[in-house]
Amino acid sequence: MLTTLRKSLCAAVAPAALCMAALAATAPQVQAQDARGTIRAYDPGPTYDRRIFTQFAEHLGTGIYGGLYVGTDSPIPNTNGFRNDVIGALRELRVPVVRWPGGCFADEYHWREGIGANRPVKINTHWGGVTEPNAVGTHEFFELIDQLDAEAYISGNVGSGTPREMAEWVEYITSPAGSLAEERAANGRAEPWALPYFGLGNELWGCGGNMRAEYAADETRRYATFVKAPAGTQIIKIASGASDDDVEFTRTMMQQTVRQVDALSLHHYTVPGGWPPSRSATQFGEDQWAETLAGAYEIDQILASHIAVMDQYDPDNRVWLALDEWGAWYAPEPGTNPGFLQQQNSLRDALLAAIHLNVFAKHADRVKMTAIAQMVNVLQAMVLTDGDQMVRTPTFHVFEMYVPFQDGTVLPLDLATPDYTFGEHAMPAISASAVRGRDGKTYVALSNVDPDTAIPVALTLDGMTARQVSGRVLTGAAINSHNTVARPDAVVPVAFTGARIADSRLNVTMPARSVVVLQLD
Repeated sequence: MLTTLRKSLCAAVAPAALCMAALAATAPQVQAQDARGTIRAYDPGPTYDRRIFTQFAEHLGTGIYGGLYVGTDSPIPNTNGFRNDVIGALRELRVPVVRWPGGCFADEYHWREGIGANRPVKINTHWGGVTEPNAVGTHEFFELIDQLDAEAYISGNVGSGTPREMAEWVEYITSPAGSLAEERAANGRAEPWALPYFGLGNELWGCGGNMRAEYAADETRRYATFVKAPAGTQIIKIASGASDDDVEFTRTMMQQTVRQVDALSLHHYTVPGGWPPSRSATQFGEDQWAETLAGAYEIDQILASHIAVMDQYDPDNRVWLALDEWGAWYAPEPGTNPGFLQQQNSLRDALLAAIHLNVFAKHADRVKMTAIAQMVNVLQAMVLTDGDQMVRTPTFHVFEMYVPFQDGTVLPLDLATPDYTFGEHAMPAISASAVRGRDGKTYVALSNVDPDTAIPVALTLDGMTARQVSGRVLTGAAINSHNTVARPDAVVPVAFTGARIADSRLNVTMPARSVVVLQLD
């Protein structure tokens, strides 16, 4: 039986982890079957929100200092302290939103320490025990936002801060007049900034305070009361939500805070081998390839389970879900500070990212924001820096290939796919999604997790006419292929010629271990 059918039955009766185990136990070995499906262009779905491509920059390792920011006196070319090469690369992704300053760092961050001329040097107790110079604070963050042409998502300090501190930070940023606006002007910014998104703490169940769900809900209601937008503006308040499959935390938050917040966050990482992260980002065989990508597919059922709870308490779909931390988490690179969470990024991570982006299309009616962790040098990063050198990662290239999906309209895609199985791990070999872009063109994204077998894919185009197809493919010579300063182009997208359209059908030969994005004209 095909994976999609078995997955639907399993998901109806069991949690995600049990589903994957059950599928692995019953799945046949992969055969060179076709994948077949239909794109239902006549039945357009929700918007594939551009905020699904939100980026995350935390004061962690070299994610900020050295990665994004080098200061105005650095010999590395920069604009107002931010690296020109990194900013230029990130602009290729059309980054819509940046989340800052954390993460766990947010709940020990006091914003006044990051403004003005005399900024205290602190110890970053969460990440590596190194000094935090506070050189990048509120004004510098908004300089980054301006350079990226993005929107700001600030995470406030609930864990060790006060409602007054949070309220005054919001006022300092947004107020057009008053004493805090005058203080902002004295520090170099007369006009208020736009603050579209504000997070009410981070991981209140963990590093943000180790709170019970009931207490976290009470604190969320309290702090939300004092986040006030100036007249004529709006601040979307994002509550700190659950981790992984803890739907009861979501249930409590929805029961208690649905009238006070506009969105609820969720965090989920793919951690092969389980917690704490112990597996290498680049030294692995097919067993860990399969384990990691099977774990990536679990995001589908995790999202579905939280959305089902949200639907009970918010049937009008007002409160949206923000998966504002996700991605692969491996052991730190050998020789690096383990608190810096620096890891390489391989072809495997490109497939993991593509699977997630395709699943997000399925849940786009509720999932309006996601933020991969993180933007530079930390965990599943877009770019890696080494001194004055920079390299784009395979994950960067996936995000760039999916740029046409931003604010497109989801086109439902029904797919029956053969399985890819290795050992105890089984999963759909082909993952897919489709949108009608803002330019009116149709875009189809496909990925093949089988590391050795090309798979033919036939998609009926129902409700649309297309005569030409073009696209690009991302793959590598091996499952652990990755880009380095010495070899920056080991994994880069190239023109794809394995697709054609005939008789209202899109036929694609999906190469092994690949991501393909097609444009239909």
